[in-house]
Amino acid sequence: MGRKQTVPELGRYGLLALFVMVSDGLKSEDADGDCCRGIEHLELWGDAVKWGSEFKVNSSKACCLACKGMCSGDSGPCLCDSWVFCGDKQACGDKFGECWLKKQKDTLEPDRLDSGDHVMWTSGIVFGRGEGIIGLETEYGTLHLKLLPGCAPHSISYILDLLVSHHCVGCHFYRAESRGKSWDSEGNHIEQAPYGPPFALIQGTLGASGTIFEDIPTEACPTIRRGSVAWVESGPEFFISLANHNEWSKAYTVFGFVLPEDMEIVERIAQLPTKPEVWGNINVAVLENPVPLHVRRIKRSAGNQKLYTN
Repeated sequence: MGRKQTVPELGRYGLLALFVMVSDGLKSEDADGDCCRGIEHLELWGDAVKWGSEFKVNSSKACCLACKGMCSGDSGPCLCDSWVFCGDKQACGDKFGECWLKKQKDTLEPDRLDSGDHVMWTSGIVFGRGEGIIGLETEYGTLHLKLLPGCAPHSISYILDLLVSHHCVGCHFYRAESRGKSWDSEGNHIEQAPYGPPFALIQGTLGASGTIFEDIPTEACPTIRRGSVAWVESGPEFFISLANHNEWSKAYTVFGFVLPEDMEIVERIAQLPTKPEVWGNINVAVLENPVPLHVRRIKRSAGNQKLYTN
């Protein structure tokens, strides 16, 4: 998703070629679905709810699924919200296959014991229903995002670091394009209509000014649906989709989705005044006034949502 070919803008060209691709017949996927990924060379701490010395499995996915199995209720907190697996036979020795299921004091700030190439463990986190929701606060309202750690653990690690740092100076939306006449209000493509422009999305950056951003590896790339939140290439540029973009195939790491009740805020931003620009021979709409955003913790209580702004 490019802009001008200046050094800071090179990362924005990742979506350009795909804007003109069409590949029908793709099936939609659920949010976290069967995704069960972790981060290698990371050991999470926390209270053990099942000891790995007494519980061994064949893969990190099996360990993750065991944790998810303790977090499947419709109400109440998860009994397990993090897992640690030893899958390197040579490095793990007699600990090979150990699966430790743990409980964090704060899943939005997990306790990291150690990380680096010397660490033989793979770790991941699990968010239950109503958990793992953060806010992107704008002047037009707060977008509540459900994070997907099972599909995009490296992406979520970055978002949680951003949340803890309380620093997102420079984070903003700078591009806004409506559904136009190509997609209906539910995000479905209208038969015989073009696939843009406009491309039914708002685009911005989660790169905080004054910080060094490390590229995020490609992770799970489900079909882009209405409400999907995904990186442009390796970040920190990102977009929120207003439509079901089957024509983009499975090209982007999706790390979350906007809760349905907040899509009206996305629609409102997409209708703000814009000016035309051309990025790599593609006509795009750039906001006349970028929309600043702030990453916030969210507390959900008794059906209400309250912002922590500390």
